[in-house]
Amino acid sequence: MLGLLVSFAGSLLAGAASAQAQSYPNKPLHLVVPFAPGGGNDALARFIATKLGASLGQSVIVDNRAGANGAVGTEYVAKAAPDGYTLLLGFVGPLTVLPHMGKLGYDPLTQLAPISLVANAYQVLAVHPDVPAKNVAEFVALAKAQPGKLAYASGGAGTPLHLVPELFKLAAGIDLLYVPYKGSSPAALSTISGDTQVIFGAMFSTLPQVKAGKLRALAVTSPKRLATAPDVPTLAEAGYPGVEASSWYGVLAPAGTPPAIINKLNAALAQAMSGNDYREVLDKQGLEPLAGSPEAFRSFMLSESNKWSKVIKAAHIVLE
Repeated sequence: MLGLLVSFAGSLLAGAASAQAQSYPNKPLHLVVPFAPGGGNDALARFIATKLGASLGQSVIVDNRAGANGAVGTEYVAKAAPDGYTLLLGFVGPLTVLPHMGKLGYDPLTQLAPISLVANAYQVLAVHPDVPAKNVAEFVALAKAQPGKLAYASGGAGTPLHLVPELFKLAAGIDLLYVPYKGSSPAALSTISGDTQVIFGAMFSTLPQVKAGKLRALAVTSPKRLATAPDVPTLAEAGYPGVEASSWYGVLAPAGTPPAIINKLNAALAQAMSGNDYREVLDKQGLEPLAGSPEAFRSFMLSESNKWSKVIKAAHIVLE
């Protein structure tokens, strides 16, 4: 009898979830961006919101909730009702980096439900023209000959400009001097001026400086060469296959959101990202399109979390 009651209760719950998914959405959605308005992630969010709303037949409102390097907005979504009406445009930092740097009010791996990856951008290892190294091998040899003398510019603790060089240091067995700045722009300017010698800069902002002769590109952090810089080898080609890194974005919901709603959102996002207009928006931001299943996104998040956890522990990185 107990087994029949459990089975009956399960059937009722499944039926309720199915009915909820069929009627979803019946009111506007909120897409939370955990950063201030005006940045590249904001433009990405507004495009996704417009296309997602058209696909779902409901408006999607972009809700900027900045603070604590993205942790404030991420925590807000992690603790929201799991009904599919509050979504997050998640970023690598608050999802797989910050949790290893200090105590946060959320756990992204247990309190958020991945829906789909949407975009990413790779970094380029670049040096000031006065640095005599013309390739990665020469740079590593130079760094080993002058341990702690070559300085790399960081955009602050836990940013890609900080973590990727630390990942490379571990792989190459070298010591570089960490010089933090308040943001990526002043960090880039420091390397262009020669105050620092090295930067792992975003492709979109660094390549123009390379083409202008203000920086020299040695390698990119992508798994294969990029169309935007076909003459620049990957770090894997240079002998460091483990140093692959990107700044990525994905859409997530609070954990506990019904699977049928997650799948419906995944399909709607795939439709939103299928047009040439999506590629055009990303090109303007120096991003590349990503997609995939919720399961693939979850596996990717776990892999990224494990990778950056090791780097953060080895480099003794903490929240500033």
